[in-house]
Amino acid sequence: MTPRTVLNRSLLALAGLVLVGGGLLILSAGLDLYRQHHLHPPAGWLLTTPDDILLGSGDRTRWSSQGWWWWPAVIAALALIALLALWWLLAQLRRRRLGTLPVGGTAPQQGVELSDRALSDVIAAEAGALPGVEHAAVHITGRPAHPHTRVRLTLTPQGTPRATLDALFAGPLSTARRSTGSDMTAEVRLRVARHKAHRAQ
Repeated sequence: MTPRTVLNRSLLALAGLVLVGGGLLILSAGLDLYRQHHLHPPAGWLLTTPDDILLGSGDRTRWSSQGWWWWPAVIAALALIALLALWWLLAQLRRRRLGTLPVGGTAPQQGVELSDRALSDVIAAEAGALPGVEHAAVHITGRPAHPHTRVRLTLTPQGTPRATLDALFAGPLSTARRSTGSDMTAEVRLRVARHKAHRAQ
């Protein structure tokens, strides 16, 4: 798993826990579950019955008396959080395919460009022809200067993972690095094809 994937999943899990936990606490108060089932709400939690409110008149008066800067600061902080959340969402939706790669390490305007899909297909075809490999799928992401290749290999029951990885890095991936002149990183996932069990006579 890449660092970006780990970060995304961690942020999603944290946001999900906060939203689900807060929602359950509010729902419990709205349905009066604390009183009906003799439950104890968390210490300091304000909403325990359907008639409770989050900010009473005394709280509103106390926060309003903090000075003219208080509410603009709160609004600015909330706006910043909303902008950061929107930026993160757009980053997830951003197109992550490279599009094209310069061949031989030359600048695109000075050399020949290679489609990332074409390069993926070539790597997949060469990887699929390796001994012990039943199927190969390749997806290239990252930046033109630092592409990242994700390879998924399905091995035959007789395939050897170590030998297959050595052949993959010495063959298709090495050829791709030389062709593009880039420091291409790779992430390989292996699985073994299902096969029928042999019955002993």
